[in-house]
Amino acid sequence: MWRRLWIQLRAWRYTEGYQATESFDNENEPNNREELLLFKPMGSERMEMRKRQMSVQQETPSTAQAQQETGSRGSNACCFCWCCCCSCSWNEEGDERSARASHDVRAEGTSGCEESPKPTLEEVGSWGQSFDKLMKGPAGRNAFRDFLRTEFSEENMLFWLACEELKKETNKSVIEEKARLIYEDYISILSPKEVSLDSRVREVINRNMLEPTSHTFDDAQLQIYTLMHRDSYPRFMNSSVYKNLLQTLSEPSSES
Repeated sequence: MWRRLWIQLRAWRYTEGYQATESFDNENEPNNREELLLFKPMGSERMEMRKRQMSVQQETPSTAQAQQETGSRGSNACCFCWCCCCSCSWNEEGDERSARASHDVRAEGTSGCEESPKPTLEEVGSWGQSFDKLMKGPAGRNAFRDFLRTEFSEENMLFWLACEELKKETNKSVIEEKARLIYEDYISILSPKEVSLDSRVREVINRNMLEPTSHTFDDAQLQIYTLMHRDSYPRFMNSSVYKNLLQTLSEPSSES
């Protein structure tokens, strides 16, 4: 029985790739049946273990690289999909072109005061005769605009001037762009420079904006002109701005 067990152990150690630390004779069974057999991996087993370690090491960097590629694709992905493409960069370039075009149109607008020679005493005196004479020349408009700034209603003059500039345009694309900017700056309820218009005029503007023309804001411009005439003009005539200007121009003539 012991010999049969010994043969089975000997066959098993070669099958599994192990060798005994003690050598046995093929014909004689071990002298000490109580002896413990200590096994250690053979060369083929060590090679297999080494291969497994190398495969694990190779899988680790490849997994990290795949995660990096996934992260880079996610950062460059489109807004509506997870694939990398040039549509987002194209849209960004389009937005930049649109922003530059809007900036150019605004730069051509009326953000600064109009250039005008120094007004004469007669011209300043005529401003008190009618609001139309005040708004006729750039010097009168600049003086009135300075006064409106002190009352925090300068947007009324800016809107009126923007409408005047729009009427001079003949190019359809420029008209559409300027009309859009005027709407965003002075008509939209989200704008900090929104002018005061009634609901009827706003409805007219909304219809006109479907196909903007150089006269899209005529009704609104007239309403703001009337508002400045009735509300701001009387206060301007009694303001220190107008009186000081009139006095400054009167002093040299009185000394001479």
